[in-house]
Amino acid sequence: MFPIKTATLTNMPYDNFFEQELVTLKAEGRYRVFADLERHAHQAPIATWHSKNGPKPVVVWCSNDYLGMSHHPSVIEAATKAAIAYGAGSGGTRNISGTGHLHIELEKTVAKLHEKEAGLIFTSGYVANEATLCTLAKGLPNCVVFCDERIHASMIQGVSHSKAPKHIFSHNNLGQLRQQLASYPLNQPKLITFVSVYSMEGDFAPIEAICDLAKKYNAITYLDEVHAVGIYGKGGAGLANSLGQSHRIDVIQANFAKAFGVIGGYITGSKSLVDYVRSFALGFIFTTSLPPMVTSAAISSINVLQQADDLRQKLWQNVNLLKNLLSKTNVNYHQTPSHIVPVVIGDAKICKDFTDALLNDFGIYVQPINYPTVPRGQERLRLTATPFHNEEMIKNMVYALDLLWEKFFMRKAG
Repeated sequence: MFPIKTATLTNMPYDNFFEQELVTLKAEGRYRVFADLERHAHQAPIATWHSKNGPKPVVVWCSNDYLGMSHHPSVIEAATKAAIAYGAGSGGTRNISGTGHLHIELEKTVAKLHEKEAGLIFTSGYVANEATLCTLAKGLPNCVVFCDERIHASMIQGVSHSKAPKHIFSHNNLGQLRQQLASYPLNQPKLITFVSVYSMEGDFAPIEAICDLAKKYNAITYLDEVHAVGIYGKGGAGLANSLGQSHRIDVIQANFAKAFGVIGGYITGSKSLVDYVRSFALGFIFTTSLPPMVTSAAISSINVLQQADDLRQKLWQNVNLLKNLLSKTNVNYHQTPSHIVPVVIGDAKICKDFTDALLNDFGIYVQPINYPTVPRGQERLRLTATPFHNEEMIKNMVYALDLLWEKFFMRKAG
């Protein structure tokens, strides 16, 4: 037996550094505390909060499970049957022993959803973005990347890891993007990265106009549809589909973890582009593939949402009611075109205190959002109504927000 050695920090005070950084984070009000929630199938948006005083029921108002598909009977049944039939794991990476028939079927399903030649699935949307963008930007000779300033962190990481030169244009600023594109030769490879529904702002990208610029300046378009699939477009095919622009997007990326209610990510595009990413992306080659229960559940969820206009209609009914009631208050919310409703607090500590009050005093769970997810001074709540919030829940939420807004802001201002 080898003697067990424990790490000592005699010479280098590593733990002191870590602890001091956490102290600073807490002082800024940015230290993240996760509520211990127990989510129950078929009871959403109700969950059990395991508080220090014991379990309590709470209403969840910040879930990305936009349509409640994580607890849809067909999705649960598909996952259960696949686990029994194929086991819990996939067997390895796709390149060794982890490619299963369900992986192939899911890739065909997402390709068909977006009317593309091919699809490729990843273990998460983060991995899909990071691996694909890094591979494309690094592989295309002398490629230059153009990024909206509010793209997701996974997209930023992918572009950064590629080491390709990049330009960041201010959010949805077409004029600035045009100038940046025009500064390079027409025949130099270019890649434009943007998002259809920006999850923190709740606004839309000008997809058609960006596609026009891409065509004029010979650029590839890469669109993140993570927060749009399942909700927008025919059968939930996304915002680009609803605008008739899917065919103009070279790479449509999305995931199964939002409206589809499962986990995993994917890209769709031309057969050659997808095969190139499959063959060269390290984030794909060296990652264990999705378990069969997940792939089966994702296929089921996509198929259900192809016909689930009733769920989408109920979602929008609740979103519109929430926005309408908020419009009658002093709460600083953004009147967005999307299903996402941001409430801007503007201070990290107040944001945490505000959400603590919602949880402790009203039984409402919303996770505070602060830097680096949003810029400093833009701390906020991000409200997401679902088809399963009822009218009473919505009215209670608006009542609580209005009352706390008066407490935290109006009285202080007076």
